Amino acid sequence: MSTVGKALTLLDRLSQLNTEPGLTDVARICGLDKATARRLLVELEKHGFVEQDPETRKYRIGATPVRLARVREARYPFLRVAIPFVKDLAGTSEETVHLSEFAGGQLSTIHVEDSPRAHRVIVDVGTHLPFHATASGLAYLAFSGRQQIETVLSQSLKSFTDYTVTDPSVFRKMLTETAERGFSISNQGLEIGVVSTAAPICSPTGQPIGAVAIAAPLTRASAAVLKGFGASVADTAKRISEKYYGSERPSGTRT
Repeated sequence: MSTVGKALTLLDRLSQLNTEPGLTDVARICGLDKATARRLLVELEKHGFVEQDPETRKYRIGATPVRLARVREARYPFLRVAIPFVKDLAGTSEETVHLSEFAGGQLSTIHVEDSPRAHRVIVDVGTHLPFHATASGLAYLAFSGRQQIETVLSQSLKSFTDYTVTDPSVFRKMLTETAERGFSISNQGLEIGVVSTAAPICSPTGQPIGAVAIAAPLTRASAAVLKGFGASVADTAKRISEKYYGSERPSGTRT
């Protein structure tokens, strides 16, 4: 891996932590020796990508990624366009609804609307969504090109629960079924007791850019309920796509 790749991987790992790590923790988490980790952190700090607390000497994400995210959202307002639809879906379903976007070869959660119910599914912003173990990943991949599917299947499919599909032939069948009905269903693939359904948000070329999903406790998600949720996420994904790329797209944005 190149030096730039190592630095970006370090930054990504740092963004996923709930606590501020010290140098030793950063090196361990990223699989680097301390000298290399220190060198990368110094460079990232120099350009504002990370910050070091002057008292604790621990690290956190800096201001530069936030600035870049704001610039990107101002020019390509995916969140601004999608959030009202996500809120509406959360209101009608009364379950947790989350929005994801594809970047850097990964699908990650960028917005969450929590269920108002006490017993609900918790999804954190920034969570990476495995293609084979989540409804969002399954929906995204089912509508992607063959090359992207083969890239995912060329790697070992990690098991997260006893229900995670790790057999490539079974997974291919799930992709076909998802493409045929327009939405995916994941039954406890990532977490026991959680079922979800999702649909891809696609560009005018048909290539997915992300997904919208409903995640619910297994106890509330019968087959009939999931079918209804699936129809809802498919409709919501279509409306987001039309708003973002269609004639109502906010001025100053580009396709």
